[in-house]
Amino acid sequence: MTADRLLVNLDLNLLVTLDALLRERNVTRAAEQVGTSQPAVSAALARLRRYFGDELLHRIGNRYELTPLAIQLAARTPPALASVRRVFDVSTDFDPATVERELTIVTSDYAATVLGPIVAGLLSRQGPGVRLRLVQTTPEAVDHAADTLRSVDGILLPHGFLTDTPHTDLYEDRWVCLVAPENDLVGDELTLAHLGELPWVVLFHRPTAFAPAAQQLRMLGVEPRIDVVVDGFLQMPFLVAGSQRVALLQEHLARRIAPAAGVRVLPCPFDAVPVAEAFWWHPMYRADPFHTWVRDLLVEAGRQVAMP
Repeated sequence: MTADRLLVNLDLNLLVTLDALLRERNVTRAAEQVGTSQPAVSAALARLRRYFGDELLHRIGNRYELTPLAIQLAARTPPALASVRRVFDVSTDFDPATVERELTIVTSDYAATVLGPIVAGLLSRQGPGVRLRLVQTTPEAVDHAADTLRSVDGILLPHGFLTDTPHTDLYEDRWVCLVAPENDLVGDELTLAHLGELPWVVLFHRPTAFAPAAQQLRMLGVEPRIDVVVDGFLQMPFLVAGSQRVALLQEHLARRIAPAAGVRVLPCPFDAVPVAEAFWWHPMYRADPFHTWVRDLLVEAGRQVAMP
């Protein structure tokens, strides 16, 4: 049976009920979420159990728990519902002021901090019915970007990680170095020798997840001495503070949070390739009116980030 024939024989309304049941783990609460009667949800649950050949919800004492299969389904139903919504959100008469939907973007904490507030402000003025959801990126989301992009609206990511994927360039940022004011090993400027001697705070530190400037440093023959590994940029200044550690950070972010962490911002002692931030999206959205508008809005947000 082909995928299309399979869908013809299914009631896609069951997907909405399944999502509510897996979230609420309770027929009564699921009925309230869906806006229907408890008997209707009970009947839908019976159909779902027959279809999957699994109880999905099994009683333990006075509560229900998800079966192992239901746990798998719980991770798949929200992206599936989001994809269905995107199909029916498409309209030839597109007006951002009347759209009501969620815009989901996978992003680092860096881009969420620097670009996110501007995007949220533009959305509130141009598309007040659009809710912005910023999802923290992971190495797995980037390594499997083709799969990630099927369930979200796009990924904010610098050049250097994805290829053969449509993208919209947004802005450039420079890399700077962070050191503590009390670090007596560093004077008014850093040298390559300093970078080879000082302990480092680095991002992820995996073969496919790294700060490009740190990779460039290795190409210059300087191997950072790793002291702390983090999964986000925002922690870095606070792990540099009060220590002899050093970290690389994007300048737009560093200028915002260095004062709160009490660290110094110094120029890189090498010609670090700038961050070229871009919005990466699935080819199916190339002619989508909502996504065309979103991409233009992100370009405007990037222009504002780059303003002196």
